[in-house]
Amino acid sequence: MFDKIEELTRRYDELEALLSDPSILANQAEFRKFNKEHSDLKELVAAYRDYRKVVAEIGDNRGLLSESDPGIREMAEVEIEELETRKEEIRETIKLLLLPKDPNDDRNVVLEIRAGTGGDEAALFAADLFRMYNRFAETNRWKVEIISSSESGLGGYKEIVALVEGQGVYAKLKYESGTHRVQRVPDTEAQGRIHTSACTVAVLPEAEDIDVDINPSDLKIDVYRSSGAGGQHVNTTDSAVRITHLPTGIVVGCQEERSQIKNRAKAMKVLKSRMLAVMHSEQNARLAADRKQQVGSGDRSERIRTYNYPQGRMTDHRIGLTLYRLDSIMAGDIGEIADALRTHYQMEALKAQSEAG
Repeated sequence: MFDKIEELTRRYDELEALLSDPSILANQAEFRKFNKEHSDLKELVAAYRDYRKVVAEIGDNRGLLSESDPGIREMAEVEIEELETRKEEIRETIKLLLLPKDPNDDRNVVLEIRAGTGGDEAALFAADLFRMYNRFAETNRWKVEIISSSESGLGGYKEIVALVEGQGVYAKLKYESGTHRVQRVPDTEAQGRIHTSACTVAVLPEAEDIDVDINPSDLKIDVYRSSGAGGQHVNTTDSAVRITHLPTGIVVGCQEERSQIKNRAKAMKVLKSRMLAVMHSEQNARLAADRKQQVGSGDRSERIRTYNYPQGRMTDHRIGLTLYRLDSIMAGDIGEIADALRTHYQMEALKAQSEAG
C-alpha cells in the first residue's frame, strides 16, 4: 500500500511544480487537468505525510525507553501509546482515501422528486423534500434550476425535476435516491389521525456530451403551451417542449423557460442523464443507477427513510440512523446524514475490498 502512496506522493510533487510553470498557466485546458489531479491527491498525500511524521515520533520516543530516568521512560511510554493509536487512525483514513473514486462524484445532478402513495399529502411532502434539498443546496452554494414541475391543487408537486449545479453535488446527494416516507397529521385531517405517505427521489449524474450519443432521428419533439405558473406570457406561446426517445420510450419535458430553445436544451440534459443512468445500470448492476431500481415504486413499504412529524424524528433505515431534530432537517440541515451515509458505504467498500484481496 505504501509503495503505491510513495509513487502518488512523487506525482503530487511533480504536479505542484507543473502548476507553477508559466507555460502550463498559459494553457487553461492543461492547467485544469493538472489542477484537478493535484486536488484529487491532496488529501491522501497530506494524510500520508502525517502518518510518516507520527511514525518518526514513535521512533524518537522508543529511543527514550533506554534512558536511566524513570520519569522520561514513563512519558515516552505514554507518548508511544497515544501515537500508536493516532497511527492506526491515519492508516484507516488512508485506506478509505485509496478506495476507487466514483467518477461521477464531481458531476452536477438531475434531481427528480415524485409523489407516490398518499394523494395530496404525498404531493405536499414532495414540495417539502424539494424545499429541503433547495436549502441544502444554498448552504453548499449550489445553483438549483427547475426543469419541469407539475403542481397539485394544494400547492404540492405531483413531480418536480431540477438541475443542481456545483462542487461535489453528486457525491453529497447520490444516497438520497429511493422512497422517502412521511408520517404526520395532514392539515385536511379533521380527526387528527396520522397518515403515511411516500415520495420517490432520483439523483442522476448529469450526462456530458461525450457520455451519450443520441441519434436525432430517434427523437420525437413536441411543443405546446405551458400550463404552469409564470405569468401570462408563458401561456401565449408554444414554448414548452416534450422530447420522446423512441428506442427506449423515455419521455422528458420542460416548460419553465419562456424560450422554446432554452426549454429544449434543458429537456435534452435530463434525457441524456436518464439514458446515462440506464447505461450504467446495464454496464454494472452494482451501481443500481436504473431509475426504477433506484427509486422503487413509491409504495409505503419500500422506503430508505422515514420522517415522523409527531415524534420529530428522522430515521434512515439503511444505516439505522435516527435523529430527533426533524425541523432542522426539513430546513435543509442534512449534512450529517449525507456524511453518515458516505462513511457507511465507504466502510462497506473497504470490507468488500479486504475480502476480495
